[in-house]
Amino acid sequence: MPELPEVETTRAGIEPHIRDQRITAVHIREFQLRWPISPDLGQNITGKVVREVKRRAKYLLLDTQQGQIMMHLGMSGSLRILVKDTPAQTHDHVDFVFSNGKLLRYRDPRKFGSIFWLPEGEHRLLRHLGPEPLLDEFTPRYLFVRSRGRQVAIKTLIMNAQIVVGVGNIYANEALFMAGIKPTFPAGKLSLHRCTRLVNSIRVVLRSAIQAGGTSLRDFIREDGSPGYFRQALQVYGREGEDCYRCEKPLKTLRMGGRATVYCSRCQR
Repeated sequence: MPELPEVETTRAGIEPHIRDQRITAVHIREFQLRWPISPDLGQNITGKVVREVKRRAKYLLLDTQQGQIMMHLGMSGSLRILVKDTPAQTHDHVDFVFSNGKLLRYRDPRKFGSIFWLPEGEHRLLRHLGPEPLLDEFTPRYLFVRSRGRQVAIKTLIMNAQIVVGVGNIYANEALFMAGIKPTFPAGKLSLHRCTRLVNSIRVVLRSAIQAGGTSLRDFIREDGSPGYFRQALQVYGREGEDCYRCEKPLKTLRMGGRATVYCSRCQR
């Protein structure tokens, strides 16, 4: 699933090609995504000029100043910048054609993504989201206060989008390892000092992943979409049974919320 670094990489990759460009046509080949695309989407956005491409959590917001196109990549979605009239392939569901001859193509094999037109206001899916992990409001004190009295595992807490957005499974594994915190440790027992280490680790991991182009996605210009390079830097995720890079003890794995959780029982307490 595309996580915050992949979505941020997508945002940065597509914005230079569509910023200040007018949408001249919209071609929808598949309306049935996770939530059905409105039949009047094309009519509503054709003629609008994209002034900025923003990101909130894992949502992309194409701001036209008269409203926003809100997109989520779901489990398998991706966006590519192509030349106008590039033939569509299987799973290429929506094309946004721009006045500069570029094409923004939405591809989604599993059809778990979504596309909404927001003429005004904030969508209900955005209303109760926590702070962005790379912005100033996500502080050690904030995490300490929000974790008080909670018996839930710390990994579960930091993956809760109402607490902090964008810390997906891969990056939760990596940040907890960097901070030296066991994923199952009760969130309410975390000290302020350990909250500081964890917040700093989350930021370092996410920034490193963004710089590397994400873990699963990389090139949003080419049709083939080369993979991201952060996978080469993973310390624990996907390495269950292998030796820890720090202490050389075999890494352990367990399931939390249906997700693989890999950790070092010696380095993470």
